[in-house]
Amino acid sequence: MYQKILVPIDGSDTSKLGLEESVRLAKSTGGRLRLIHVIDDLSLALAMDAYSGHAGDWLNELRMDGARILQEAADVALKAGVMVDTKLKEEFKGAVYELVLAEAQGWRADLIVLGTHGRRGFGRVVLGSSAESILRHSPIPVLLVRSPQSLSA
Repeated sequence: MYQKILVPIDGSDTSKLGLEESVRLAKSTGGRLRLIHVIDDLSLALAMDAYSGHAGDWLNELRMDGARILQEAADVALKAGVMVDTKLKEEFKGAVYELVLAEAQGWRADLIVLGTHGRRGFGRVVLGSSAESILRHSPIPVLLVRSPQSLSA
């Protein structure tokens, strides 16, 4: 059924929930995972606020952080006996959701699994929602895994 599962991760607790669910799903279907982490212009802008130094240092920090996030997530899948590969994407044109969907189509994924905060109303409008954009524009099935906190709000 779902043999190729794409999992966007950013190191947040919600993306870890998406990873955990994708591992369970891949184990039950004998599928494999592709973990993707995107460094985009917003990531770079936020890093410029968080770190001092030259722009090259900020980008290298983001690359190292992305590689660490991917490796930790891959270790979770491998420990569970799930085949996994990783992809660090660095793109400063286009929205994150567009890069995720391009990867899903290029890899011919059967499913995208991602965690979401499940925000509603003004919070969603102000913060935006990559998960919502992926869901709205994806030509393949998307499984959203909501955080337990969002269910009680």
